[in-house]
Amino acid sequence: MSAPVALTCGEPSGIGPEIAAAAWGALRGDLPFFLIGDPAHLPAETPHVVIDHPAEARAACAQALPVLRHAFDGVRSPGTPNPAQAQAVIDVIARGVDLVQAGEALALCTAPIHKQALQEGAGFAFPGHTEYLAHLAGVGRVVMMLASDQLRVVPATIHMPIKDVPQALTADLLEQTILITHAALIRNFGLTAPRLAVAGLNPHAGEGGRMGREEIEVIAPVLERLRGEGFDLRGPLSGDTMFHAAARAGYDAAIAMYHDQALIPIKTLDFDRGVNVTLGLPFIRTSPDHGTALDIAGQGMANPTSLIEALRMAQAMGRARHG
Repeated sequence: MSAPVALTCGEPSGIGPEIAAAAWGALRGDLPFFLIGDPAHLPAETPHVVIDHPAEARAACAQALPVLRHAFDGVRSPGTPNPAQAQAVIDVIARGVDLVQAGEALALCTAPIHKQALQEGAGFAFPGHTEYLAHLAGVGRVVMMLASDQLRVVPATIHMPIKDVPQALTADLLEQTILITHAALIRNFGLTAPRLAVAGLNPHAGEGGRMGREEIEVIAPVLERLRGEGFDLRGPLSGDTMFHAAARAGYDAAIAMYHDQALIPIKTLDFDRGVNVTLGLPFIRTSPDHGTALDIAGQGMANPTSLIEALRMAQAMGRARHG
């Protein structure tokens, strides 16, 4: 019998507490998970039970949301982050990592954090959630995947101005992105021979050098070398022909060259059900593909669908990884 999934609370002033409660209401005992956070932050009507150990979550989850209590200073203030709570948000993430690395949790699912609030309230020294998780895990390079039932896509470069992408897109970066993605598809998604489609950077994949030479000088040599090692790689492909239904049927994941090339297709195809997955960590980590939504926090408007899908994917990946 596998361990339950750990869900970190994220920013208390955002929609995290609301979608955690709603996710439990939708999943109940079908998917055992527990929340790490302050039970006082949950919506008032939420059935919950405080547990002392993750092992208690499976039995408790059918009747109430199991909460592994983590004390926070002050009350929840929807829409307005409390600087006094920033360190506890960070500590909850570290606690979740400890539990999943110890085998007490099957996988880690993280509710959204508010980076500015953490930086201002606790001097958070990392660009974001993913970089902090990589630091805690002691790994140097990780990869972001956005995944749903319709598409898995990985951007080689992520949060940077488009003008900086050509310089950032090195052969080493592309190769490591492909290798990490390929390994994760085998280990975490149960695929024996992953098929990867790789986009070009420029329109029409450079059109033979007439619209740019990155495909010729950077992308194609990496693909040719890895094909020689037995990888099933298609590309470089024109980004505007990769994401229709017939094209998607021919690969298991797409490697895009920059943020919007990756995220526009998946958010168009499956906006509410996309899941953020971090590849390259020594444990499973998923997250809903949205932020803290401070503007609607506490108003009963939050959509839990992405979190529900993130929990489901965390469980499926954890089972594929651990058997």
